[in-house]
Amino acid sequence: MHNLTINKTILITGGTGSFGNAVLSRFLNTDIKEIRIFSRDEKKQDDMRHKYQNPKIKFYIGDVRDRASVDSAMSGVDFIFHAAALKQVPSCEFFPIQAVKTNVLGTENVIDSAIQHGVKNIVVLSTDKAAYPINAMGISKAMMEKVAISKGRALGKDAATTICCTRYGNVMASRGSVIPLWIDQIKAGNDITITDPNMTRYMMTLDDAVDLVLYAFQHGANGDLFVQKAPASTLEILYKALINLYKSNVKVKIIGTRHGEKLYETLVTREEMAKSEDMGDYYRIPCDTRDLNYDKYFVQGEEKIALVEDYNSHNTHRLDLDGMQNLLIKLDIIKEDLGL
Repeated sequence: MHNLTINKTILITGGTGSFGNAVLSRFLNTDIKEIRIFSRDEKKQDDMRHKYQNPKIKFYIGDVRDRASVDSAMSGVDFIFHAAALKQVPSCEFFPIQAVKTNVLGTENVIDSAIQHGVKNIVVLSTDKAAYPINAMGISKAMMEKVAISKGRALGKDAATTICCTRYGNVMASRGSVIPLWIDQIKAGNDITITDPNMTRYMMTLDDAVDLVLYAFQHGANGDLFVQKAPASTLEILYKALINLYKSNVKVKIIGTRHGEKLYETLVTREEMAKSEDMGDYYRIPCDTRDLNYDKYFVQGEEKIALVEDYNSHNTHRLDLDGMQNLLIKLDIIKEDLGL
């Protein structure tokens, strides 16, 4: 990717988040010309400005819901990482229309603006919660994928702009996730609050998430969806690994499942697995190129779906205690705490 970025301009929507910071640290010291951070939180932008103090980074205040503000950041952009989203499951449950406005309509604004401004590649970041979605956040992200894929399909394979989606599971230690919460609880000597010890979740590092998005940039065709294979863990293994690493004897308090939570997450549905292409570390799910003439579909049918199972956090490679600890000590937050 680095040789592709020489003298190029990247725009990251929602760029002040965990993902935006990870992309910055990956690219800042390359030959890239400019990285634009587009978001609505001036405080986070100011923190970022002070932290990096780098003339290659340009900051744009705006909201993906406001098409004019998106347009103002778009001219001269080569690549877009679309990471802006409402992504907290409980808050989206209570304010679902807000999730629709940011995650669905906001994505349409970013894509339409990108096409109009001749952007080469746009990768839309999604979540495992979009596969078989049961909560408002997942449903809005599933609709976001449908919007991106339909626009990619309409553009076709020789278009000036390529639109892909990437779907990934929990990014470990990202903002608002469970690992920083539990670490704070352990350090304060409080009980660790757990929803359900048997719940499984994919475990990915921020580096994995950036790798997946870059892979989509390099290998994606219009309307493709990419998923990175990832290990999973039960919450029980995760909290035991943390307690071991911090040599703590705090107690565990089970609080029950939160609004809209699942027991396990699916990264690729059965229907998608039936047409997926195994790329080694990734699955590529091409878009359905059939048109609205349904006869073709009903004549042929789809037998393969019956033979395939989905790819989820219960049936992927499961981490044991040692494996979980080895993954945790890669995280900066834990390296700093433990003086590694």
